[in-house]
Amino acid sequence: MMGPRQEAQGALFYEFSIEGHVPPDRMLRSVDRFVDLSGLRQHLAPFCSATGRPSVDPELMIRMLLVGYIMVIRSERRLCDEVHLNLACRWFCRLDQNKQVPDHSSFSKNRHGRFRDSDLLRHLFETVVARCISEGLASGQRLAAEASLIPADANRKNSTPQADWEPRAINPEDAPRAVREYLATLDDAAFGAASPVEPKFTSHSDSASQWTGARGGPAYFAYSTNYLIDTDNDVILDVEAAHSIRQAEVGAERTMIERVNDTFGIKP
Repeated sequence: MMGPRQEAQGALFYEFSIEGHVPPDRMLRSVDRFVDLSGLRQHLAPFCSATGRPSVDPELMIRMLLVGYIMVIRSERRLCDEVHLNLACRWFCRLDQNKQVPDHSSFSKNRHGRFRDSDLLRHLFETVVARCISEGLASGQRLAAEASLIPADANRKNSTPQADWEPRAINPEDAPRAVREYLATLDDAAFGAASPVEPKFTSHSDSASQWTGARGGPAYFAYSTNYLIDTDNDVILDVEAAHSIRQAEVGAERTMIERVNDTFGIKP
């Protein structure tokens, strides 16, 4: 017998539990057990104004970023859409069905605002590392260093060749943010001070990126993300960005070893 046609009819009241709609074997449930953001608000308090409208919940934004990393979602617009539609993501982010998902522009404003000024992501990273050390997952006795190339968001056509590059006096207050950050790293062992050799091309939009052909294909602007890894359980103890040249990697490794010693008292 053919069943009746199903037609959606709006009800006045719904009894709905988002907890019951998330399967127990969902990856986000496994991750949620270890997410500890209890000290986040206290860390951000000095960087928030006492007047004006309340900001977007910082814990919500961090949980949404974790969803993006876990599900490999690079677009902030798509991340907001995924959290809006996916019940498991809403559950992980502590969002009820009637709660609004933050606008995608909030992520950019906070990345370049409060999160950058307070070094929040570094704080959260070190909190996780401290948890791994306390649980016996990292001893600090055997460490390994590894670097990965990360393409920069810089166009080859928007650059200056070495032959046409002439240093001139720049007022840091009038320079774009990318240039100010580049000038601030000229004496850093992982950037300007790593090598006296001038790069073949210099990007106008991201001056700190390095022109490299390390992968053997067409050259492009990139960074090196350096990792300091505890080999007991492959726990990443520290991360440091650098120019994509070997001399810079050596300076970054020295910086990571010293920082891990200062922060956690670990010295291999």
